[in-house]
Amino acid sequence: MRTRVGYAGGTTQTPTYKQMGDHTECLQIDFDPTQITFDEIARHFWNSHNSNRGNYKGRQYLSIILYHDINQKEAIEKIKQEIQNTNSQSIGTEIAPLDQFTLAEEKHQKYYLKRYSNATKKLREYFQTEEAFTDATLVARLNSFVKGYGTLSSLKEEIMQWESEDAAELISLVSELRW
Repeated sequence: MRTRVGYAGGTTQTPTYKQMGDHTECLQIDFDPTQITFDEIARHFWNSHNSNRGNYKGRQYLSIILYHDINQKEAIEKIKQEIQNTNSQSIGTEIAPLDQFTLAEEKHQKYYLKRYSNATKKLREYFQTEEAFTDATLVARLNSFVKGYGTLSSLKEEIMQWESEDAAELISLVSELRW
């Protein structure tokens, strides 16, 4: 439902991109468990990232997954073990509790989408505050689209399934975007 980038996993108060301290750049995901389970998200994580910790430089780009509760921790560890059983390379990803998440600066939010200034300008007319833009499901999905995941027609079909009275308006907005 929402993705945001930020800093987590460390103890530094009020981290920023230039002064991250002991935090790691992270992606925060808010999801609807009636649409996708935490296990599905965790499985996608384990199957789509480089878990070899030795290839990372410092904590900024550390391979890490953070959990909110014991159920998430157990799911993460179970799926990790399943992946490890089929992988010859050792998984070095850190698993830790989420203590705090600090939202990254505005310029880091929806990074790939912002490369398309015409589309971003049109979206900002609809999502008028930075918070609304950053938190919008549509903006998150479009950021994914421009990175190469999905098509505009599949996104429009998906929007029709959203329980939103604004679905027709959002589809119209997507149709008006110029890339």
